[in-house]
Amino acid sequence: MKSIFRILVAINLLLSITTSNAQIKNQKVEQVKVFGNCEMCKEKIEKAGNVKKLSKVDWNSITGMATLNYDSKKTNADEILKRIAAVGYDNEKFLAPDTAYKNLPNCCQYSRVSKTETNQTIKMEISGNNKVDLTQNMNQLEIVYENYFGIKDALVKSDGNTASEIATTLLSSINLIKMENLKPDEHIVWMKVLNNIKEDTQHIADTKDPKHQRDYFDILSKNIYDLIKVSKTVKPTYYQFCPMANGGKGANWLSKDNAIKNPYYGSMMLSCGKTVETIKK
Repeated sequence: MKSIFRILVAINLLLSITTSNAQIKNQKVEQVKVFGNCEMCKEKIEKAGNVKKLSKVDWNSITGMATLNYDSKKTNADEILKRIAAVGYDNEKFLAPDTAYKNLPNCCQYSRVSKTETNQTIKMEISGNNKVDLTQNMNQLEIVYENYFGIKDALVKSDGNTASEIATTLLSSINLIKMENLKPDEHIVWMKVLNNIKEDTQHIADTKDPKHQRDYFDILSKNIYDLIKVSKTVKPTYYQFCPMANGGKGANWLSKDNAIKNPYYGSMMLSCGKTVETIKK
């Protein structure tokens, strides 16, 4: 009887999820970066973004990417991201109010982007007549970089499954880039490296074998380096080199951390390599 009961509960849950998605009309799907740390963050982000028959949010705690599914005739991505920011979570368009961020549990307090790097302040209505200042922020290429760093971290752990998953997300992120919004120098390099980035990322996504993924990560890193040199990130990025990789020819990678964590050998030679360049604004 208990087994039958569990099966019925599972079926009911599945049906309720399916029905929830089916209730959203005029569906549009977007992927955006939302900062957070853990499963508790996931719960709060999705709760803030979800509105019955209007919007559904699925946040990935590994990549930090949120999939927004919403009724395009009744709402938009900005409205969903404003609600998420209001409960304490910075995203690629809006910064959370300081008070909301400080009210998050310690485990949920992610590293924030500096407000000095923001572009414009937006007034947002939450509930009633209260207004909160949020700030539009973040070069759209940051989504590409964050996914690249995710692949790098997965290869450090020799985790081919996660590297493949994040590479798939990176491909989706690439398709969301609006070239008309890039700065002139970014646009030139983006057009030059785009096809190569897509091809190498696709190879990483298509396999779960870290050894095979590393062959393409080397080339991917060179193209991301060319791009990040002209766009730069809010915080310094470290260009690092391992002389042993690539059959002794050496290979580079990019990292948000100056400490060496080698993605080409993982635990076998975790600290093999050195920082050869620091890229910063």
